[in-house]
Amino acid sequence: MVLEKTTPAKKAATKKDTAKKAAYSKEQYLNWYELMLRIRRFEERCLLAYSQQKIRGFLHVYIGQESIAAGLESALIPGDGIVTAYRQHGIAIGRGVSTKGAMAELFGKFTGVNKGKGGSMHFMSKEFKYFGGNGIVGAQIPIGAGIAFAEKYRGTNNLCVTMFGDGAARQGALHEAFNMAMTWKLPVLFICENNHYAMGTSVSRTSNVPELYKLGFGYEMPSEQVDGMTPESVHEAIAKAAAHIRSGAGPYYLEIKTYRYKGHSVSDPGSYRTREELKSYQEIDPINVTEEKIITLGYATEAEMEAIKERVKVEIDEAEAFADASPYPDASELYTDNYAEPDYPFMKD
Repeated sequence: MVLEKTTPAKKAATKKDTAKKAAYSKEQYLNWYELMLRIRRFEERCLLAYSQQKIRGFLHVYIGQESIAAGLESALIPGDGIVTAYRQHGIAIGRGVSTKGAMAELFGKFTGVNKGKGGSMHFMSKEFKYFGGNGIVGAQIPIGAGIAFAEKYRGTNNLCVTMFGDGAARQGALHEAFNMAMTWKLPVLFICENNHYAMGTSVSRTSNVPELYKLGFGYEMPSEQVDGMTPESVHEAIAKAAAHIRSGAGPYYLEIKTYRYKGHSVSDPGSYRTREELKSYQEIDPINVTEEKIITLGYATEAEMEAIKERVKVEIDEAEAFADASPYPDASELYTDNYAEPDYPFMKD
């Protein structure tokens, strides 16, 4: 599927169609909206905390890409794993990592999801089958194929979602993982979150194949391009891909077209893109569009939407207060969690 550019006429038509019918339930739309808003407000608070030097080091926020996290989670089952790159707070929160644990981790506190040792780029949760958060560009791609191999070896019905950015699509590890995954028919869903810029360089300047979903064709891997600015389109594409994978047919690859409203990291002013380009994507902000749909469909009043916003604000306030009040790790923690006992029975014998 080739993603078409959204025009004012198409937006008006979409609004008219929305008033006629609802593709999903009230509960689903409200869940999507609240999750996206939670991620947005969390990331905005992170930027503020960074300016106050509460957060140090690198910080890559997910602002603008929230509908991917929302549509992803609604299309998966609890046993599925996820591995992704360093712009990952939103994906982790969508998985179930608490905003308190996430904020404390960013503050380097012992109550963080990884005891303050991982920081912004290295969240991990065994409980939620969330394997990070990886700082090396593209390193998570073969890791995801390996996790999928483990699921196949164990005979489960689970898959591993392996996410990466458009910049990581240049890595040789991607091609090695694609080849191996197709050869062994591994239960892996590869997702490229294409926000158009690898740090500050556009896709068109770094690839002879700007439509990145076509990279899968060289391995005869089912591959599609997806509109990543609505949770509905993300959910539908991932649900379709997951059904294909669970049937035993092997991997699937989705290029999800999205956009980050902020720079690559806190040190990037984003001056390589035009104001007009940024504005065109802000006009289709997934949070605002979903809120408008909810009200148009009569699923909630404006007062009820304001109550959701206030609830999310209180949650983020509490997350920051929790992180502020939490202790830093003791010096002895430097020597813990470096190695883990394997949980495969054949390795314990």
